[in-house]
Amino acid sequence: MAHTAAHGAHDHEHDHEQEHESLKTFGFWIFLITDVILFGSLFATYIVLHQNTNGGPTPEELFKMPGIIAETFILLTSSFTSGLAVLGMHKGNLKQLIGWLIVTVILGALFVGLELSEFITMVNHEGATISTSAFLSAFFTLVGTHGLHVSVGLLWMIGLIFQLKRRGITTVTKRKVEIISLYWHFLDVVWIFVFTVVYLMGVM
Repeated sequence: MAHTAAHGAHDHEHDHEQEHESLKTFGFWIFLITDVILFGSLFATYIVLHQNTNGGPTPEELFKMPGIIAETFILLTSSFTSGLAVLGMHKGNLKQLIGWLIVTVILGALFVGLELSEFITMVNHEGATISTSAFLSAFFTLVGTHGLHVSVGLLWMIGLIFQLKRRGITTVTKRKVEIISLYWHFLDVVWIFVFTVVYLMGVM
């Protein structure tokens, strides 16, 4: 009788934990929707302002496509490795999960480094600052906001790696891995739009 009661209490606690985790996942989806609205507004602003160069550098003069293609390849590869991390988690393979998350962090850091290098080159060698023209204000705001999101994702992922090393694969860490992977895929989708709308259309 006591064993049955204890088992029932355990099931109730497990159900409550699952419900709590589902609620947190739902909260993340709401956050993602607000992020879609944010990026949608930034893209709309860029499209309206991208021809207003104020006599300053134009997209054709500024954008160096080989470097931008490299950034794109690196970020898309990091999306693939984050997917491999989730696959490792579903297999219950903690070592594989952490290993692929570390690879994802390295690729993400490389992407941010290349993007910062691009910005520094624009400012120092081309004289293209955020205040040079409406086009550059919109460009730096849109691309910089995406870069900031990637940087936040990197810090989040690093923190999660340490948590996984301490606690292993649990209901909580599973939810966190799934959420960071979803966030990372979202940033990849946004970057595809950035690559197309900002860079490809800019040089065509």
